[in-house]
Amino acid sequence: MVNGLIDTHCHIDEEAFAEDREAVIARQREAGVEAIVVPGVNRASISTVMDVCQGYKGYCFPALGLHPEDVKANWQEELAVIEHAIRTNRNELVAIGEIGLDYYWDKTYKGEQKEVLRRQLLLARELDLPVILHNRESTEDILRVVNDVSCQRSAFSSLRGVFHCFSGSKETAEIVLGMGFYLGIGGVLTFKNSKLSETLRELNNSAITNDQSPILERLLLETDAPYMAPVPHRGERNESLLMIHVAERLAEVFECSVDEIIERTSANARRLFHLN
Repeated sequence: MVNGLIDTHCHIDEEAFAEDREAVIARQREAGVEAIVVPGVNRASISTVMDVCQGYKGYCFPALGLHPEDVKANWQEELAVIEHAIRTNRNELVAIGEIGLDYYWDKTYKGEQKEVLRRQLLLARELDLPVILHNRESTEDILRVVNDVSCQRSAFSSLRGVFHCFSGSKETAEIVLGMGFYLGIGGVLTFKNSKLSETLRELNNSAITNDQSPILERLLLETDAPYMAPVPHRGERNESLLMIHVAERLAEVFECSVDEIIERTSANARRLFHLN
């Protein structure tokens, strides 16, 4: 049993779960997974995310947004539809996301990606919702856009959220944490060549040395399921219950019990996303 785990990033609405979604969710519940945040990525996922979360209300919690890989020539039309859906479903949503920047596959729409991100960040401030941020090969730009929106004087709420699937450097993590954001920790932590364990250990030691809050107060567990399964299940379809392997690795990094990792990261998730 892995009682109390909260998966803050799981695409349980996607086609990979179409044939056995009910059984998958039942399996997570039986294993002790407490809640699942389900991010949208484009226009098509508005209905899939909302349908799944309505069907499992109080267990699956929806977020909507336009993913950077879905920013194409028709981005203005796509964004308008998604913004309308976000406003319409505001009281059901726990976040705006998955949004961000991604220069890994295609840099054709770099400028458009930044504009889409900026608009969704502004909407998050207006509606007082946290954001779920995707960053791939775009660290400098995403930090600049997030900081620019954060620093804009406004009567709206301050910007807050999580850098999903964090795998960056200690310096990047310090900037992210300094802006008040959380780090989403998933399967990457368990990968053989990942340096994330060392980064988190250094961050924590530095915080303790400087009499700051422990880094564990700013971490969230996630899967990115069906992707990014942790070792020893790498290459398989990911599921929320497999976060236990990430929790076990974090327990080694922070030299504490797995129960403490689960308790504190889940408390962080409830605080950021206002989960009931």
